Amino acid sequence: MPNPAPLSLEIHDVAFGGKGVARHEGKVYFVPFTIPGEKITARVLRQKKNFAEAELIKVESPSPDRVEPPCPYFSECGGCSYQHITYARQLQIKAAQVEQTLRRVGRMETVPMRPIVAAPQPYGYRNRIRVHSEGGVTGFFAQDAHVLVDIEQCLLAVPEVNRALKRLRDTPVREGDYSLRAPGGGPFFEQTNPEVAALLVETVRTAVRGKGVLVDAYSGAGLFARALADRFEKVVGIEENFAAVESARRSAQPHESYIAGEVGAHLGEVLSVHDAAQTTLLLDPPTEGLAARVCDLVLGGAPAEVIYVSCNPATLARDLALLRSSYELLSVTPLDMFPQTAEIEVVVHLVRK
Repeated sequence: MPNPAPLSLEIHDVAFGGKGVARHEGKVYFVPFTIPGEKITARVLRQKKNFAEAELIKVESPSPDRVEPPCPYFSECGGCSYQHITYARQLQIKAAQVEQTLRRVGRMETVPMRPIVAAPQPYGYRNRIRVHSEGGVTGFFAQDAHVLVDIEQCLLAVPEVNRALKRLRDTPVREGDYSLRAPGGGPFFEQTNPEVAALLVETVRTAVRGKGVLVDAYSGAGLFARALADRFEKVVGIEENFAAVESARRSAQPHESYIAGEVGAHLGEVLSVHDAAQTTLLLDPPTEGLAARVCDLVLGGAPAEVIYVSCNPATLARDLALLRSSYELLSVTPLDMFPQTAEIEVVVHLVRK
């Protein structure tokens, strides 16, 4: 079958995930590595019922926000989406994506947005990466394809991680995945960008009003619990990763305790034994967001204040659509935890109606 004829398109938005959005003859087209306002030539790769995916052939009218990507692997490696855009414009795009997603998925007429928190270092910030080695090639998978791209260094990673990557590449290894970390990491989830993680903690500290009991659900090794412990009379963490719980317990103060287990199995009991009017609940779930049972436990336990930390605006919006039946949304603060990529971190502050 011959290749479809190229299309002339104008990009008017960027969707969550990083692809530019264009409309042509009533159909939506998603084109990566484009910027709103650009006129481009693209070729359709996949036709769907209501949209199509296309590849960029040429930028006919470039945006003033377009820059030369510094990474030689950009557009081939699947790790980054925005190296072709000035950092200031990246921040604008991500903030708009959060607001649009909350309006559309969360059915909100107005969203109390706060300014997005920028990363101090747009490059060289990752304290760990995960690479794959196969057939003599070590690197990351390509954009939209299960093809391995050979990577000598990652511009997003700190120097220690790139040195570890060089050692891995210089050593015969079995095929498989390898996690490369800067010194000091543990065998559990930790924030990948320490500088923005500190800004994330400060954003949460600024939002929190309560001073009675803090229930830290999905507490990990106690990042938020430790940072907020001085503000509360009692702190209870819930985390299913036992290694993370053990780490939190080793540095816990007398008024801190940590429960090893699933949030859905323990949150209801923890909330029930404390005065709801004096309880702050912090939620930091994985990308899948809250299970339906956890949402029910939050609504039933009725803590006075909820701080929701999310890495997925779509599941955040879905959960807020439920929680807003009993809670008022005070603020939404995006943070750029992963510059050059399509990922976004968000802190939401809710109080009981």
